[in-house]
Amino acid sequence: MTPQEFDAFYAASFSRLTGQLYALTGNWSEAQDVVQEAFIRAWDRRRTFDPGNAPEAWIRTTARRLALSRWRRLARGLHLAGRHHRQEPPTVEPPTEEHLTLVSALRDLPEAQRSALVLHHMCDLSVEQVAAETGATVSAVKSRLARGRTALAARLADQSPTSEEGKLRV
Repeated sequence: MTPQEFDAFYAASFSRLTGQLYALTGNWSEAQDVVQEAFIRAWDRRRTFDPGNAPEAWIRTTARRLALSRWRRLARGLHLAGRHHRQEPPTVEPPTEEHLTLVSALRDLPEAQRSALVLHHMCDLSVEQVAAETGATVSAVKSRLARGRTALAARLADQSPTSEEGKLRV
């Protein structure tokens, strides 16, 4: 991939990838940071990328791993400091109430289910592609999707507004 092709790829996919990572992490600034870091790492490897080689999947996987590593470091640091409470990161107001409700419900799911749901439904990856990105088997991804959908539907039903005009469209 030439520098010009990489620039075009960056311009076309940064916002989409940041939105996907926001759904995974629940923190807008964290999503921007890890996607940016993934693009920095990709710059050194750009010659090995080719548009048919799914460079977006590489960026998304790298960003997801960076976010997980940051979360582990933070959790380890909090544990070592003797803190046993979880501090909520500052949130950025989403464009709609529905978006906030969805991200909140996703945040409550186990990481494996959340990743499977976001990669499959938001990133439009097939079950096989999700399995390849996460290192899970196809049957494990199908199970995570089924369990995740059930849990997400229950959480969204619990969080939906009671007024007719404010109901979530799921």
